[in-house]
Amino acid sequence: MTTATRDILMPAEWRDFWALTKPRVMSLVVFTALCGLLAAPGDIHPVIAFTSIMCIALGAGACGALNQWYEADVDAKMARTSKRPLPAGRMDREAALQFGIGLAAFSVGIMGVAVNWLSAGILAFSIFFYSVVYTVWLKPNTPQNIVIGGAAGAFPPVIGWAAVTGDVTLMPVLLFAIIFLWTPPHFWALALFMKTDYGAAGIPMLPNVAGQRATRNQIFAYSFPMAAAAIAPFAVGESGWLYGISSVALNLLFLVLAFNVWRNEANEAKAMQPEKKLFGFSILYLFLLFALFAADRKIIA
Repeated sequence: MTTATRDILMPAEWRDFWALTKPRVMSLVVFTALCGLLAAPGDIHPVIAFTSIMCIALGAGACGALNQWYEADVDAKMARTSKRPLPAGRMDREAALQFGIGLAAFSVGIMGVAVNWLSAGILAFSIFFYSVVYTVWLKPNTPQNIVIGGAAGAFPPVIGWAAVTGDVTLMPVLLFAIIFLWTPPHFWALALFMKTDYGAAGIPMLPNVAGQRATRNQIFAYSFPMAAAAIAPFAVGESGWLYGISSVALNLLFLVLAFNVWRNEANEAKAMQPEKKLFGFSILYLFLLFALFAADRKIIA
């Protein structure tokens, strides 16, 4: 019997339930959703806006809990995830499952009743996509898991936009495309220097299946359509010069870092400094890009 399934002598603490929600991932989800909400045309009551973001956060938490419930045994095999509540034996799996389902139902229900049913429907689909399509089907079966699965993390700005407008137009689709195309270079950079961990868990990440050279080629290749999508809001007149100039600068830096990854031939994790730099910058890149877009939209509104 693994530590993930052993009997629990003491009840889980609130910190364990908080850890189930994957707070770091949730922070990025909430931020991009907030930027989508702020950038959307029209007005929204502050209480409804707060409710929208709260529901999106709870939905993201539900995804994290359901993911950890399903992957408890896999998490136990990876150094990066072995201290999570389930593999560490601080919580039983049934509690995690009930917590995840409860968060999902509550977040979608409140979003539908208090905001609108379009945003609630997109939220429900994003939870299903991450928890079932990505976690259960894609992640353990294909090295293209994060390419297709990246859609789950790309929905938050669309939900934020729909919460204000009640519809989905070209602009939220572009925001979706930015995150969708950003996800492969972001996660494959991580997968390169965490290759051993993913291999131990039996997860078919691209470096383990296709090799490091193919992964570096894919990182560099995906960076170009990602940059095009990021600059597109300015190109189609949906943003001003603040975002236009900033997005060009951020994407040029991203491309330089991706190029450094592409030309790196290191095989050992300790020599993969370009990959670590790209991974770290990619998080800052997305935060800055969305913050600047939301600020720019407020200026030109």
